[in-house]
Amino acid sequence: MALPIPSERVKAFERKGFGMFIHWGLYSQLGQGEWAQFIAKIPMPEYEQLIHTFTAEDFDAKFIARSAKEAGMKYIVLTARHHEGFSLYDTRGLSTFDVMHSPAKRDLIAEFVGACRAEGLTPFFYHTTKDWHHPDYHKNFDRYLDYLRASVEILCKHYGEIGGFWFDGNWNKPDADWKEDELYGMIRRYQPEAIIINNTGVRQGGVIGHPEIDSVTYERSNPKSMNREGMPKYVAAEMCDTMSNHWGYGRADFHYKSVTDLIERLCDCRKVGANYLLNVGPTAQGGFPKLDAANLEMIGRWMKIHGEPFYSGKPTDITCDGRHFMLKTDDGKFYAFIYHLRIRGHEDVTIMAGGIGPKTFVGVTQQVDSVRWLDNGEELEFQQDLAEKKLTFKATGYPYGMDFVVRIAEITCRM
Repeated sequence: MALPIPSERVKAFERKGFGMFIHWGLYSQLGQGEWAQFIAKIPMPEYEQLIHTFTAEDFDAKFIARSAKEAGMKYIVLTARHHEGFSLYDTRGLSTFDVMHSPAKRDLIAEFVGACRAEGLTPFFYHTTKDWHHPDYHKNFDRYLDYLRASVEILCKHYGEIGGFWFDGNWNKPDADWKEDELYGMIRRYQPEAIIINNTGVRQGGVIGHPEIDSVTYERSNPKSMNREGMPKYVAAEMCDTMSNHWGYGRADFHYKSVTDLIERLCDCRKVGANYLLNVGPTAQGGFPKLDAANLEMIGRWMKIHGEPFYSGKPTDITCDGRHFMLKTDDGKFYAFIYHLRIRGHEDVTIMAGGIGPKTFVGVTQQVDSVRWLDNGEELEFQQDLAEKKLTFKATGYPYGMDFVVRIAEITCRM
């Protein structure tokens, strides 16, 4: 059965590989996560008062964009409006529950878009489809959908060309007619190259949902290899993930993923050709959390060494025991991603010995000329059995003082 060919916009999206998610809104002032209003059952009149203390005085879009770029990210998705119903953009008379009616009085989406473009990043807009604030969400759903489309139309018309829309909330009314044809059709008229994503929720990872969708989502779960045979069009994949246990700022959330966890998740996504969208939750008035910044700095150092195969490598059918995998680039090179490799050093100081030794990959059909570590150029011993389609190379340990979590070997083949 024939495989669909990806459109140019989807191919460009897949090549981005790594993006930043930003959850920020009125809820950030509470420091209890993005669902604070719903979970704590805060009455709407009380919650609405948060607009009067939203100054955005610490929000620095230029710093955020630079941080994303230095981390190796190629795009940023910002919550233009989350489920609370508050908009970070000028709704131009559509609603008074927006940033222009707060003390900030700045169109933060305009600042965000400008900063992204200055750093060569692609801006995406997260926009909720469910809305705790708008009365018509429960009372008159068709009228609410008119409001939703008008909100998205503003984002389509007033910020230049954008990378796409990241919708979230249809799972709240699974049996409703969301009139997606009208919403997506309107986006295509104004933003024909936009990537359209609609999150299917934590329990429905990988579900397409609508023919116009360009990428499926996996919320905080590793994406699987997609079987695209017979699909009417090629659809990409993306995993969205948090550093902690919340999307919005959690003042008392100390349960952070390690840099090791994040690099491994990053690579797990690329194994199956999926993007990794990693979240940051700015503080009450938009400050960038220091631990988030430190984690991104470390990931950026890894990406500066390993970026080429990460961005341009494509999944292969070549297999290996464990989590190791191999990607191929358009120039004919293969790259082996090796997990859990340990440090080589004196026994009195090296306590993490292990993982060093032969790694056998099955499915290699080309004659291999060389295998070397990408980080230091060290040539590795290898053996090949073309009849069995096997390549085995000796994975040497990290020199003392190094550990990249996932180490990459460049494999050059005879042309």
